[in-house]
Amino acid sequence: MRLTNTNIEEKLEKERAKNSNADEVLAAVEQILQEVSYKQDRIRQTIAKAANYVENRFNFDLLRTEKIYHIDQIKNICIDYRLRFLDSKYFKGEIPQEAFSKISKLEKEHEIELKGFKIVAPSKLFKLADKDDPLLFAPIGNDYFYLIHKWGNDLHPLRKILVWPFKSIVNLALVVLVISFVCTALIPTGLFSKNNTSSEFWIVFFFMFKSLAAVVIFYGFALGKNFNPAIWKSKYFNA
Repeated sequence: MRLTNTNIEEKLEKERAKNSNADEVLAAVEQILQEVSYKQDRIRQTIAKAANYVENRFNFDLLRTEKIYHIDQIKNICIDYRLRFLDSKYFKGEIPQEAFSKISKLEKEHEIELKGFKIVAPSKLFKLADKDDPLLFAPIGNDYFYLIHKWGNDLHPLRKILVWPFKSIVNLALVVLVISFVCTALIPTGLFSKNNTSSEFWIVFFFMFKSLAAVVIFYGFALGKNFNPAIWKSKYFNA
């Protein structure tokens, strides 16, 4: 006698047939889907709305300490990596389904409706008014925020170095000085004079620095750029 393999799906169907009615199952599933859809629509509307000062009354016994950040910590990271920390309504990127699931889970656990969402991301991911790694936060109160979800790709490993000149005018001036010195050193000796003297080098360096500084200033004013500490919490493109 040959034994046949057991089809678990068939066994499961028979078990369901013994204990339930098909119409009742469909009605129950439809109700669950409607509830989930309603919650997600409500969360989407909340994320898209302006967030005035809000304190979400979390159950502190259920919060994970490693997910809690003070505004000063967020500010320092935004300045170091030239990021913005703005209301979620300005975010134009796609918020993943996983984020909505985590919000729903938190609301169920803490028995609250979360509001006042904030997002940390590069400027290009926000819809900014005219004057690669988002983080979604909810305010707790007293300048503390709870990290709900992180998505997207990590920032470029050299981003902190690349945006370092934009942290302050001193940093920018130092970079222009270094570039001017390097460019001056690359100019062949005796190009402007038969006598190769140190005074000639420093005169060329001065003019090189003046030229590069003029280009940087023009670029900054023309495009409305500003230093990192001035833009990390600004909703304006040319803040």
